[in-house]
Amino acid sequence: MRVGILTGGGDCPGLNAVIRAVTRKGIQEGDAIVGILHGWKGMITGEHEELTLRAVTGLLHKGGTILHTSRTNPFMEEGGAEKVKKTFGYLGLDALVIVGGEDTLGVALKLYEMGLPVVGVPKTIDNDLSGTDYTFGFDTAVTIATEAIDRLHTTAESHDRVMVVEVMGRHTGWIAVHSGLAGGADLILIPERPFHLDEVADVIIKRHSRGKNFSIVVVAEGARLDSDDEGSLAVQSEEVDAFGHVRLGGIGQFLGKEIEDRTGFETRVTVLGHVQRGGSPTAHDRILATRFGVKAHDLVHEGKFGLMTALVDGRIDSVTLKDAVAELKTVDSELYSIAEIFFG
Repeated sequence: MRVGILTGGGDCPGLNAVIRAVTRKGIQEGDAIVGILHGWKGMITGEHEELTLRAVTGLLHKGGTILHTSRTNPFMEEGGAEKVKKTFGYLGLDALVIVGGEDTLGVALKLYEMGLPVVGVPKTIDNDLSGTDYTFGFDTAVTIATEAIDRLHTTAESHDRVMVVEVMGRHTGWIAVHSGLAGGADLILIPERPFHLDEVADVIIKRHSRGKNFSIVVVAEGARLDSDDEGSLAVQSEEVDAFGHVRLGGIGQFLGKEIEDRTGFETRVTVLGHVQRGGSPTAHDRILATRFGVKAHDLVHEGKFGLMTALVDGRIDSVTLKDAVAELKTVDSELYSIAEIFFG
């Protein structure tokens, strides 16, 4: 068989581990593995390279993706979907493995419904894809964020400051809750729970009244004010990408200024941004990505298309792409309730 593989959307620790696993298992089974460059853009332009054992040697620990990526949406380009199908035929592919998040796999679902034999692999540091307990990249992002919070604790305590830490999380607060809980944050603000500025200030003031002269506030980039505060998302630009998303950013700076104005306490803001995406994946993510890659190849050989690999109760299984992208997986209310115990 000739099996194509592409990586779409934001880069993520563990992508190279998936590419390595699909290639190693494929070649072992006598397949040819074709790497599509720059995500869906490569399926439109035909950019590709044949993957060999040599090409994937030493990839396991490397961040990013050797196939490069983009946020291209074929359905937003004139004739884009037909160009994808044409490239599929031109390259002589029998199947296509798509590694991506909600947007990338949403495109995969539409193409599958148009007759393209595809298998998906869940990738997002946000951990917001339904159908899988965890996505690879999430553990790495949480580890990086937790280490940052640990480091900020010492400077916050030394200077009697409030430290606001902005982490990624457009629609969900998984990174914020996990890293905040692990790092001992005094307040965690997430998209699922709109907040009031006065309540945030009250938590910090009460801490100071008990002799706690510093505070750590973790906020997801997509967190927003409660409707009573007439709030909205903080954005860097109103311009949208190919999937209709604005570029978020600024909630940390906004929150930091409001906290300082309302409490009088010196406040500093740290925006972790793309640091959370970069660097080597954790051992957990390397193993999970490898298991996903092997499973994806197995699904291809079994002719089970329109599915996504998934971690279910510790086992590698599969779910339909339709179910995987039907809705976002939001933060478990029980987990957030545990975090709330330690607020203030």
